[in-house]
Amino acid sequence: MERQRSFSFKSTRFLVFSFTVSFSFIFLVFFFTWVVKSNPSVHQATHFQFNKSFVNLGGHKPVTAESLSSSISNDSAGTVKRSTVKDSPFVKPENASGSDKFSGLKEIQRQESESEVLEDGDSELEDPETDQEGAPGPSIEDIEVESSELTEKDEIRANSVDKLELPSSSENEEAKKTRVTSVDKNEVPSNGKIEEKKINSCDITRGKWVYDESYPLYTNGSCSFIDEGFNCDSNGRRDRHYMKWRWQPQDCDFPRFNAEKMLGLIRGKRLVFVGDSINRNQWESMLCMLMKAVRDPKKVYETHGRRITKEKGNYSFKFVDYKCTVEYYVSHFLVHESKARIGQKRKPTLRIDAIDHGSSRWRGADILVFNTAHWWSHYKTKAGINYYQEGNQVHPRLDVSTAFRRALMTWASWVDRHINPGKTQVFFRNSAPSHFRGGQWNSGGHCTEAAWPLNGTLGMSYPEKNKIVEEVILQMKTPVTLLNVTGLSAYRIDGHPSIYGKKPRNRYSSNIQDCSHWCLPGVPDTWNEILHFHLQSKQKHKSHSRFGL
Repeated sequence: MERQRSFSFKSTRFLVFSFTVSFSFIFLVFFFTWVVKSNPSVHQATHFQFNKSFVNLGGHKPVTAESLSSSISNDSAGTVKRSTVKDSPFVKPENASGSDKFSGLKEIQRQESESEVLEDGDSELEDPETDQEGAPGPSIEDIEVESSELTEKDEIRANSVDKLELPSSSENEEAKKTRVTSVDKNEVPSNGKIEEKKINSCDITRGKWVYDESYPLYTNGSCSFIDEGFNCDSNGRRDRHYMKWRWQPQDCDFPRFNAEKMLGLIRGKRLVFVGDSINRNQWESMLCMLMKAVRDPKKVYETHGRRITKEKGNYSFKFVDYKCTVEYYVSHFLVHESKARIGQKRKPTLRIDAIDHGSSRWRGADILVFNTAHWWSHYKTKAGINYYQEGNQVHPRLDVSTAFRRALMTWASWVDRHINPGKTQVFFRNSAPSHFRGGQWNSGGHCTEAAWPLNGTLGMSYPEKNKIVEEVILQMKTPVTLLNVTGLSAYRIDGHPSIYGKKPRNRYSSNIQDCSHWCLPGVPDTWNEILHFHLQSKQKHKSHSRFGL
């Protein structure tokens, strides 16, 4: 009898235990299912997201307060902290070998607080305190890598980026010329972003890089205006793939650059580039592109007899047959680089309340292309200690973003005061990315092995300085067209001079590379194609208005 009771007791306990385990298992299954459904991002593939203004502003009509203020007023001041890229297939030509092959390119060093760039005429041996012109060059802050998440507003404004692929050598020539990347774009709701009117319903910043055997538009041998720093081919670079990429917008046919048409657009006019050495990069590209239509090269000359070098900062090339000039004026910050007595010494300062003293040369131009960004990540400008000056006051400390905004407001006021919109078209090119990997420009940062565009990168956030530029433009009376080149240039790690910015006998030590400027022919040619597209579109609009169309 005792054994029977003992057996019954144990059986009951076993049943209770089994029921408890089963119930717990079922509960965990349902709980895990609920967690997964409520957090779908856990299993979603990461994808590339840009601030909408990052992708769209370059392909539109002039960005003005009148056209944009109504839509931007609904957008909170959220900041894109992080966005990611979806890796996509990257097919190389079968004959690519050795260093020409795409080597993974795991990331872009985009930390604003770490990178600096070797600027024109700079040397690691020069003392930055003695002379502004001798100071080590600043880096481009353009694309930052952050670990924090996107804000809700910026999630709405983001959209994805293109996939890249190259033609296979087994394809026929026609296919090779037209093989393009696939595009994956998300529709973005209009609420909470900058609304822009598109030129001919085409957003030229949304698109892909196409490998085109008919490129480049010119060669180093056909253009004598490329200075040593950008003349990668003459400096020993043997791979040529970086010259053969053409930008193709998603929503329209992007006309191939036509030098004769461009010269016709600027006939009897002044085309003026103002900014840092990245703008000089674009200016030299424009000279070479235009020379394709010149029958007699002797009828193109520098009006002061100057030869293009890094040391000289101002040039004006006259195209005699077209009675036009294509000019470049150096201005690292667009505002005045000055000196002030601090303690017992006179030290360099930046007058963020005074326009560059060379601004008188800009006046009267028919087309103005401005930029500034490259020098705003210099160690002195980032630190902001006893450097920024307004009137007679040198700020003991001032945040670089605040200083950048005030400097741009000074520039904007000058444009509104001195530029006649009826005569002059104003453009502002935003920042172009640098691609230092493994260190800064003077600490082993490199891009030598990059023979192909990037296929996938870590997150890229929209540069704060680009946002400030947009906000300042919104407040201007003068129409300003933003040339948005940041996104399309971000893939082109292959386009920098790296070690080929100097001839072998003149090179720095092997750990000094230029991953911020661009080889010519190369990426700046695309920026000029975009400029040409804008000028053509504006001309067509004027013609239609004249005839009441």
